[in-house]
Amino acid sequence: MTSPRQYRGVLLTVAYEGTAFSGWASQKSARTVRTVEDVLRGAIQSLDRNARGPRGASRTDAGVHAQGQLAAFDTTLELPARGWVLALNQHMPDDACIRAARIVSAGYNPRLMSRMKRYRYSLVFDKVRDPSLRHSHWRIGYEVDIEAMTREASAIVGTHDFAAFRAAGDTRATTTRTLMAVTVAPSPSDSRVWTIAYEGTAFLYNMVRILTGTLVDVGRGHLPKGTIARALHGKNRALAGQTAPAHGLVLEHIDVDLPGQVGESWPP
Repeated sequence: MTSPRQYRGVLLTVAYEGTAFSGWASQKSARTVRTVEDVLRGAIQSLDRNARGPRGASRTDAGVHAQGQLAAFDTTLELPARGWVLALNQHMPDDACIRAARIVSAGYNPRLMSRMKRYRYSLVFDKVRDPSLRHSHWRIGYEVDIEAMTREASAIVGTHDFAAFRAAGDTRATTTRTLMAVTVAPSPSDSRVWTIAYEGTAFLYNMVRILTGTLVDVGRGHLPKGTIARALHGKNRALAGQTAPAHGLVLEHIDVDLPGQVGESWPP
């Protein structure tokens, strides 16, 4: 009797342009909603109907983009990493893509093994809209003091209770998070564009967007300097600023602990 094939895991790096997606996570109550998780699951099952997963490392909201989302699944097919990238991409839409694959142990869950996530928020300071940036940058048409934003951003770094910087839909009991770096920097190729990069162990629902909106409100003089520190201390959403639009945000990278035994990856 032939023994059943053993499952093995595949860890994918997934990129997507989030404009036409209702976020990463499947929404079982709305079958007509298009999510990245559902699209990826469909691509995987087109190759292996018995595959288990995908298991995403991070949830992104509707309109948020990703360059380095991670997702793992289990399969009995013995394709090499390169084969998974090329085969899955034949079943992915134009606004989502498998960027890399690595063979890992079955059951591997990147969400539970995450050490650091990096988000990048892009701003374009322009009096007139630029159609080429409409889905990827938040256009700011008023004067903003970048130096004031940079000084304000320094209060974010460290371990804090970020209760004031989460959306009402986030009901998690623990709101303490650690941010290792927050960097406000100009684009080397476009003087209109600035980015704010956030590196942390984990983030609350809408946390990056509320932090960004607060920094912009301080920079434009709508909120006083020291607002970030006061909101952290007060733990009250009303003390923080606006929520920045989703389309300026990109999940850029997730750093994870890999299992003890890993196979080949592609691209190398």
